Amino acid sequence: MLQAPEISPELIEKDGLYREMGITDEEFQLVKKILGRLPNFTETGIFSVMWSEHCSYKTSKPVLKKFPTKAPHVIQGPGEGAGVIDIGDGQAVVFKIESHNHPSAVEPYQGAATGVGGIIRDVFSMGARPIAILNSLRFGNLTSGRVKYLFEEVVNGIAGYGNCVGVPTVGGEVQFDNCYEGNPLVNAMCVGLIDQKDIQKGIAAGIGNTVIYAGARTGRDGIHGATFASEDLSEESESKRPSVQVGDPFMEKLLIEACLEVIHCDALVGMQDMGAAGLTSSASEMASKAGTGMEMDLDLVPQRELDMTPYEMMLSESQERMLLVVEKGREQEIIDVFQKYGLEAVAVGRVTDDKRFRLLHKGEVAADIPVDSLAEDAPVYHKPSKVPTYFEEFQTMEDYYPEVLDFSETLKALLQQTTIASKQWVYDQYDSMVQTNTVVTPGSDAAVLRVRGFDKALAMTTDCNSRYIYLDPETGGKIAVAEAARNIVCSGAKPLALTDGLNFGNPDKPEVFWQIEKSVDGMCEASLKLQTPVISGNVSLYNESGNQAIYPTPVVGMVGLHESLDHITPSFFQSKGDAIYVIGETNPEFGGSELQNLLENDYFGKAPKIDLEVEAKRQNQLLKAIQSGLVASAHDLSEGGLAVALAESLFSNQLGCEVEVNGDVTSDLFSETQSRFLVSVKEENQTAFEALLEDAKSIGYVTDSGKLSVSQSSKTIIEEPAESLKALWKGAIPCLLKSKG
Repeated sequence: MLQAPEISPELIEKDGLYREMGITDEEFQLVKKILGRLPNFTETGIFSVMWSEHCSYKTSKPVLKKFPTKAPHVIQGPGEGAGVIDIGDGQAVVFKIESHNHPSAVEPYQGAATGVGGIIRDVFSMGARPIAILNSLRFGNLTSGRVKYLFEEVVNGIAGYGNCVGVPTVGGEVQFDNCYEGNPLVNAMCVGLIDQKDIQKGIAAGIGNTVIYAGARTGRDGIHGATFASEDLSEESESKRPSVQVGDPFMEKLLIEACLEVIHCDALVGMQDMGAAGLTSSASEMASKAGTGMEMDLDLVPQRELDMTPYEMMLSESQERMLLVVEKGREQEIIDVFQKYGLEAVAVGRVTDDKRFRLLHKGEVAADIPVDSLAEDAPVYHKPSKVPTYFEEFQTMEDYYPEVLDFSETLKALLQQTTIASKQWVYDQYDSMVQTNTVVTPGSDAAVLRVRGFDKALAMTTDCNSRYIYLDPETGGKIAVAEAARNIVCSGAKPLALTDGLNFGNPDKPEVFWQIEKSVDGMCEASLKLQTPVISGNVSLYNESGNQAIYPTPVVGMVGLHESLDHITPSFFQSKGDAIYVIGETNPEFGGSELQNLLENDYFGKAPKIDLEVEAKRQNQLLKAIQSGLVASAHDLSEGGLAVALAESLFSNQLGCEVEVNGDVTSDLFSETQSRFLVSVKEENQTAFEALLEDAKSIGYVTDSGKLSVSQSSKTIIEEPAESLKALWKGAIPCLLKSKG
């Protein structure tokens, strides 16, 4: 990494050193124009991180503007640390998802751990208490030693940080596909709870007010982390381990408590965490949002290493640090709170009226930049877009129809597919019960946490079937939002809003940019129809390795509200004699399905169709039935289709089921047709249930036989002990991890 502060501005330009920091020739000319001179080494570094895709969204901004972000219950949409939604009683839920993909590829434990730490800070910087962590993970297939190592270490990192910081990890998803072999995806979501009167914003308002640095000291870890996250992974990426930060969950726990106490002090003006681009982004963004400037004396910044340069201090992404703006003359009130928790808090600067971002070091001006040029006025690119050839080929293919000779053996094989198999190996490592509010733990359609002291609860999930999005980004984008809402409804909650984690390949490739555009188009349409506005999110591009892009993976994190604890609904069968229903008709749709993957080891053809009108109608009708007390269990039909959902519904209560299928058996059992639910209903509630649900069809009933039994015209097609199916499902991932490879 370039260090020397003696490198002159002229040398930076002459040798093109700015290119090593990720600045293009055109951007460097723009920097010169903005400053009216050549930038020095520190200023060049500051522009490079603030204008990186990770911080500025310079290629994704035109697309992100399409998202619907407003609704009567939205208190804070995109633009702050996290989004905020009204949940009644003067309370709000605060949530956001962030990626830590590149760091996790080269240093999986710390990459994942600091991803968790960073997203927690986004939530408590708003003044909210973090109450839950979820994640969305993608890896290559568990057949190589490297993928197993990445998988195990990422899970260890999430557990190591989350368990120590005292925030429960309550849910998430893990999928496996070859396209993630060299570029795993690690997306972390945090949910917080707040009284609306306590909501904070990251603004540096009030000329003359004091800027306070609080938390861990600044080191040399994470320098240029934002730039590192804005380029493709390559063989050289391993050398960028210094771009990966190191986390300390015990300090974060203290920081949470100190910040949540500080918000009750009226001397506090604004607060923001130091995330990507560290001190640079937090300081410049707070000033730009407030229409002010900021001056900082870097000699006052707490440092844990000797002789740090302004460049290193401003670009460090050391963890567990916050920046606060405080009323002038009342600094000690804030400092005392941090000191009570054994944390350092130091006045390092002041708010100015000149809209400049000025840094002093050893009595000299180390940087002097118009603050808006870093935050609001970063360049925006409208990238070329092109329909990929593969998509056109898929659209002209005849519909794929698989040949299944043995339905029992196919079901057993599907239950052992890593994307379907039990993730208990993962979530057993997470503390899901700390804070003692978790009602529905990992492994269900959605996690559920009660809101202490009130007759209500919050449901939360992360979802994205990237295979569908690869086949048809617009349709797949709709399905991602719809599936998340489906999972929330199955838990008995009303979907409220979503946060998006947009993971894509290199946007400079027109085919990839087309995937981004179309995915967002689909997500927007579904968000509008299902009334789930987008309130926060993150973009992670350049997810490519060895010239192979990942499947487009726009993860949807969604939160819903149970208006009563009585509405909380399990995802598995409850009692002998309950009637089993499928809501929605089934079509032979196998493109992008688990069965296609099992039989062909590939995905091709058309994605399943989705009609958002039908989706919204069924979700609303099912939610009404649940709220009316008519539903014993509800589970969405997704990967693997009905057969897998039936098996999963038997794995918790030692029950069995007898089901009759009447159509094409392969489709009835394994198709992944959208907008369908598997529901069980007590016998006395059947008439009322059927009156509410237009598309519900009775297919059988729950038994105490302990067997999954499926027949057609009195002929048995599948009859398997639920315990033996569960053993295959539960053992698949641990077995692969133990095998040599």
